[in-house]
Amino acid sequence: MNDTLVLCYHALSPTWPASLSVMPDRFRGQLGMLAERGYRGVTFSDAVTGRARGRRVAVTFDDGYRSVLTRARPILDELGWPGTVFVPTDFPARGEPMQWPGVSEWIGTPHEHELIPMSWDELRELRGAGWEIGSHSRTHPHLTALPDDALAEELAGAKRACERELGHCSSIAYPYGDVDQRVMAAARDAGYETGAGLPAGRHVRSQLAWPRVGVYHGDDRRFRHKASRVARGIQTTRAATAVRSLAQRAPRQTSVR
Repeated sequence: MNDTLVLCYHALSPTWPASLSVMPDRFRGQLGMLAERGYRGVTFSDAVTGRARGRRVAVTFDDGYRSVLTRARPILDELGWPGTVFVPTDFPARGEPMQWPGVSEWIGTPHEHELIPMSWDELRELRGAGWEIGSHSRTHPHLTALPDDALAEELAGAKRACERELGHCSSIAYPYGDVDQRVMAAARDAGYETGAGLPAGRHVRSQLAWPRVGVYHGDDRRFRHKASRVARGIQTTRAATAVRSLAQRAPRQTSVR
């Protein structure tokens, strides 16, 4: 049976109550359930390009928090699965907590250390272990709000940084899942082959905007439903219906800028 499931995590912590943080025991249980159902772990690009077949799951992590190395990797190693990390490339060399809207509220709190990113050396360690490292832009902005020049630099600059530090980069996850046709075109122009979107029901499946299932702090019983083929199929159908509806209502134009 062919089935492609792509999960989106961020950080793992037993104490951090942020929505983007999942408890390690829950993470282990979620992946264990998938393994029992016959899923096997693959990288994001292998999953969405069809290089891997069968019932497959790509476990992806946005932002590159150090807890991915210290808490997530041991659990994935137990299963023999690789992971995929999408890193905002301006941060690994700084060795300080990352900051942008949505996480900056934790600066100055007892949980500030959870915002520390992996270093480039640590990312190289994961890559050497079979993980995929992709870009997450340079500074984690809302890409659809950027003018064309800034958008191109966020995408191409991040790809250059990953290639300089790691030797290869062909995938991107769009910060906040914020992607539209213009951003996808810019990602293609920058040389990306695959792109990760979020959430699953927001857009029609495309290799440059592949829908992922976001997993968050409160997802315990909900995880089983969110990861099911039925739920994902409904979301994809709703997304396609919404796109067709918008296309039918949109005025016809003779040119597109």
